[in-house]
Amino acid sequence: MGQNGEGDNSSLQKTLQKMRIAFVYDRVNKFGGAERVLMSLHGIFPEAPIYTLVHNPDKSSWANGIQVIPTFLNKISFLRGKHELLSPIAPMAFETHDFSGYDVILSITSGDAKSIITKPNQLHVCYCLTPTRYFWSGEGEYKNDLKMKLIPNFLLKYFRTIDLLTSKRPDKYIAISNEVKSRIKKYYNADSSIIYPSIDDKFLTVKSIKKSKKNYYLVVSRLVPYKKVDLVVKAFNKNKKRLVIAGVGSEYDRLKKLAKGNISFVGHVNDEKLKLLYKQAKAVIFPQEEDFGLVPLESQACGTPVIAYAKGGALETIIAGKTGLFFKYQTVKSLNNALRRFQKSKFLEVDCVANAKMFSNISFQTQIRKEITRLWQEFNS
Repeated sequence: MGQNGEGDNSSLQKTLQKMRIAFVYDRVNKFGGAERVLMSLHGIFPEAPIYTLVHNPDKSSWANGIQVIPTFLNKISFLRGKHELLSPIAPMAFETHDFSGYDVILSITSGDAKSIITKPNQLHVCYCLTPTRYFWSGEGEYKNDLKMKLIPNFLLKYFRTIDLLTSKRPDKYIAISNEVKSRIKKYYNADSSIIYPSIDDKFLTVKSIKKSKKNYYLVVSRLVPYKKVDLVVKAFNKNKKRLVIAGVGSEYDRLKKLAKGNISFVGHVNDEKLKLLYKQAKAVIFPQEEDFGLVPLESQACGTPVIAYAKGGALETIIAGKTGLFFKYQTVKSLNNALRRFQKSKFLEVDCVANAKMFSNISFQTQIRKEITRLWQEFNS
């Protein structure tokens, strides 16, 4: 091997070129942070197909040009947008996929994609977004969901048991954060390495956007209960500061009714508009506990600090006092206290951008290439 590392890189590239790789993803019927991660992974292995539960092309234009292979359930078009109804049989459906001809199968999942069956000569690596949230770390929150309330306890215990059984199917786990690594160990009793997801590099190229800050704070989120956007709305109803909310979801109508006149909703926005919103906001509010969370990094990439709840992945992506600050409790009082502290603090755009660059796409893809190659060589040794 050359002392400059060229030999190592050459060997790695040759190993990767020989691998026949397939992806497995929970469902291809929406676009969000997880889909950004999947796109970045697919950029490393552009020939790899994506096996999934259901595929709704109308809601997943990001997958145009990629071979997407859904299960037999996709023949019922109604179910393509109602994947939650399929939860009881999703593990069985994933078992019907045939991976003949592949060396490495990479499942990207926070649910059932890990349920696939592989052969002894195939390496199954799970890039775990989190152990199935509604069974484990988010069980308490989901108990208040109407759909979960309709499921008898004995069935929930059965489904949880199935999740534990299928969690043994991956040969290796890669976690997206220390938070998720801890959950994998706690709930699945499995070890994992850590590779942080990347942000889309387009958020790091916003120098052409006018730098002047507008007099608003920003939330970027799917509007669903666990994202805690209602907490932000209540806090800003009280403090009267200007708030802009970008995103759509089941909570949209309820939140609009709850919000006072200082709060505006802009719905779904494209990336160009999103970059502008990030760049010109005073700060981004991140009130939920996430497995990792791309929004804080996208905000920092645009030079904007973050005010975040002090739990989960945000603790790994925000530098307290330098690129943002934290509030300890998910309460109106705690958040508004953090806003008062924020107004007395100074954050530099250059610090925010420098931190975000640590999570660039190039860094992510380099780490994934090395880890998959290492695991494959270890698997075959």
